[in-house]
Amino acid sequence: MIFNSFFMAIGQLTDRRFRRVFFIGIALALALLIAATAGFSWLVDWLTPEQVWLPIIGEVTWIGDLLSWGSAFLLFFLSMFLMIPVASAITSMFLDDVATAVEAEHYPGLPPTTPVPFGDALRDTVNFLGVLIGANILALLFYFLFNVFAPLVFWTLNGFLLGREYYTMAAIRRVGRVEAKKLRRKHMGTIWLAGILMAIPLSVPLLNLVIPILGAATFTHLYHRLSMRQP
Repeated sequence: MIFNSFFMAIGQLTDRRFRRVFFIGIALALALLIAATAGFSWLVDWLTPEQVWLPIIGEVTWIGDLLSWGSAFLLFFLSMFLMIPVASAITSMFLDDVATAVEAEHYPGLPPTTPVPFGDALRDTVNFLGVLIGANILALLFYFLFNVFAPLVFWTLNGFLLGREYYTMAAIRRVGRVEAKKLRRKHMGTIWLAGILMAIPLSVPLLNLVIPILGAATFTHLYHRLSMRQP
């Protein structure tokens, strides 16, 4: 069922509604990361004194530049690592467009959905983004200490978080927030496995940029397939 849903999502990648969400997600993610890098560099520059007196060396005027460039390179490195979680979180805000395209193509005749208010969608996206970034930053320490197991930790952690969020967002459109959480708990094993399938390609450059769209479509299929199995 999981692989079926995934391959059905791949078959619809050329849909113009998919492309629209893809470009919006990437553009907003890039803008957010660039703004964060610029803001952090400005903060470091503002907090660093223009001149520093060091023993033996004497007066030093280049400490501020060194810290500014160092912080910029550090954030650039973190941006490459965090680009995917950020893009995934932002894409979740536009999941309704992807889910609507999937349902129009594969599940015609369904009753209209209850639109998720923009404020709620934005709040969910901010919360999801915070959880994704926080969890991945904490996991960085584990990656460095046990680098052999880093891919497994990355796939398991992000598989859980992505599966949990994307399934909930797909279900909310049809059954509301309370019932969506009940269904998520009931099918958590299947959802987690599907999330890991979504997280594994996140390790592949370029391919990982399209995974948030595929994930949104896959979990829309998964929601409907699991619902069909309900008594």
